Amino acid sequence: MGGFPILSVLLLVPMAGAIACLFSPANTARQIALAATLINFALSIMLWAQFDIGGPQWQFTERAEVFAGFSYALGIDGIALLLIVLSTFLMPICILASQSIEKRVGEYMAAFLFMETLMIGVFAAQDIFLFYIMFEAGLIPMYLIIGVWGGADRIYASYKFFLYTLLGSVLMLIAMLWMVNEAGTTDIPTLMAYDFPAGAQTWLWLAFFASFAVKMPMWPVHTWLPDAHVQAPTAGSVILAGVLLKMGGYGFIRFSLPMFPEASAQFAWLVYALSMIAVVATSLIALVQHDMKKLIAYSSVAHMAIVTVGLFAFNVQGLEGGMMVMLGHGLVSGALFLCVGVIYDRLHTREIERYGGLSINMPHYALFFMLFTMASVGLPGTSNFVGEFLALAGIYQVSTWVTLVCTTGIILGAAYMLYLYARVAFGVQKHPDAAAMPDLNVREYVMLAPLAAAVLWMGVYPESFLAPMRADIRALEARLARAAPEGDSHLTAGRPAAAAAAAAAHEGEH
Repeated sequence: MGGFPILSVLLLVPMAGAIACLFSPANTARQIALAATLINFALSIMLWAQFDIGGPQWQFTERAEVFAGFSYALGIDGIALLLIVLSTFLMPICILASQSIEKRVGEYMAAFLFMETLMIGVFAAQDIFLFYIMFEAGLIPMYLIIGVWGGADRIYASYKFFLYTLLGSVLMLIAMLWMVNEAGTTDIPTLMAYDFPAGAQTWLWLAFFASFAVKMPMWPVHTWLPDAHVQAPTAGSVILAGVLLKMGGYGFIRFSLPMFPEASAQFAWLVYALSMIAVVATSLIALVQHDMKKLIAYSSVAHMAIVTVGLFAFNVQGLEGGMMVMLGHGLVSGALFLCVGVIYDRLHTREIERYGGLSINMPHYALFFMLFTMASVGLPGTSNFVGEFLALAGIYQVSTWVTLVCTTGIILGAAYMLYLYARVAFGVQKHPDAAAMPDLNVREYVMLAPLAAAVLWMGVYPESFLAPMRADIRALEARLARAAPEGDSHLTAGRPAAAAAAAAAHEGEH
């Protein structure tokens, strides 16, 4: 792009908007926030259009030495590109969904814009310490959004969210310091190609896993997520489910897998075990929920478990599937939380039993809700189907048993989502106040229609999302090939494929 620092501009636009919002009255702050997020979305589309598929892995790079051992280094590959576009796409929708916020509006909008800067920074950072700063600083605005503008138990939920996510990241920082000392560089692309000692990889992998597993979140460190979702305002839930959870998956793709391939193969059995428990257990928990937000929160844990299973399949289908599930879940979970927010704004309750028969008086709302429910279930032609199919096809090459358990979770997902939809949209209208609720207004159409279009686009033409990241996925798969798990035996043996092959050859000689 002729040397234009588009990544820096993507960071600066919401930052400037956040500062302006702090000193503006409520209505002006809303307008500034919407304008800043729309400008950033336009810039991200420009970034996507200019991205050279088949070109160098790292594009739009910027670098400036800040001081010895720390650089302001930015750059993206196809994986980071798609996550940046997802972030900038959801942000204007979050601003539109925040019309019910009436207290300290300027500070609320500033928190969202500041968070957008940090999210983009996580995906664009090419210096390991810059990544860490962005990754950890993202806790602050979400902590404030939950703690200041959340529900009745917001203080408890915000502290729990902050402490869970911070604790694991301290271990990650220690590991980063050791890595930089060992490799002599803070450059992430260089570290991705560096061969760390096999013995050290075990401890480094565990340190990073402590942070990324909480962020995903994986079972059993997922308990902060339902509380955070229930107490967060609607827009906070959208961005938490849509983008912040994806930072854990991005961390596995960018750090754990390429930097510690042998350790990743060694601990693949652990990831499979935790993911299988998560898929089944959280699906069963979702099935008995009375609060809509809590049901969708538990479904997020189950869907993100499909991501981890796909990523640790160590093959192209699994890696592509994990990424596509992250993107699809970002759209669908955000849309479902918006659907909850629409009726919550009218009746101020999330209890499923307080609704029923909404397809009679809110037919357009029921139509959107049905589309996003079907997408969450993984209906062919919607966004989640592509990712779940690829992830399961990838893990099937490694373990039939893991595939069977994860497929059971998808069946349970259909059960709790369809049960939710049936109780909300169909049946007898038992409550006059719910029966009197008006259908979608213009603002709500503008929020939900782009998400519906994106969900269908991703389901019908997934190649437009797969093409930018295909070369990066293949490069990662090549890096992992030497340690790829081999069949169901790997699940119990926990050893690299190369070692297993060598052992088999040795036994054959005797």
